[in-house]
Amino acid sequence: MTDSPPANVTRNVTANVTLNVTALFAEAASKSGLLWVDIPGDRAWPFWHAWDGETVYAVSGPGEQTLPWVPERVHLIARSKDNGGRLLTVQAAARELRPEDEEWGPATQALKSERLNATDDLLTRWAAECTVRAFRPFGSPVEAPGSYPTTSGAAPVPPSEATTAGWRPWHWRGRPRRRRGNRLPDEH
Repeated sequence: MTDSPPANVTRNVTANVTLNVTALFAEAASKSGLLWVDIPGDRAWPFWHAWDGETVYAVSGPGEQTLPWVPERVHLIARSKDNGGRLLTVQAAARELRPEDEEWGPATQALKSERLNATDDLLTRWAAECTVRAFRPFGSPVEAPGSYPTTSGAAPVPPSEATTAGWRPWHWRGRPRRRRGNRLPDEH
């Protein structure tokens, strides 16, 4: 008689797997047009990006997306293309690129190719008014499939002046009692 488990019982098998965080993150980042940068002491900020080589590039400033000051070490969060949920969180080294840096040309070309509605003076404007950042993932994933925290991760909605809670649009002769597709019963 052998000591094997019955056919309907599954065993947990743990394997030592060397994880290449750059390749894993590259796959997640290339499938998503949006990443989040988690700023310590603040919140996670969404941003569009360009993935080139082993680096994520982002641009922020006037006429572009809003990103706050970014410290040298941050967490980058990639979402799932299927359900939009958190897929992978990695540590990343962040640095600001300047027009005189060697990496500026390849970074801005990668960003320009990903930029929707790009204008001819885009690179000049970025050099004069905007901040281009490079994020390079390193180390082991902070969160990955199979190692998510049990907390919800929900955060309060950041304050914004973009609201219409107190204002209602004016309608000529009031709102109609009967609308197409929304019939009220006849009054007798």
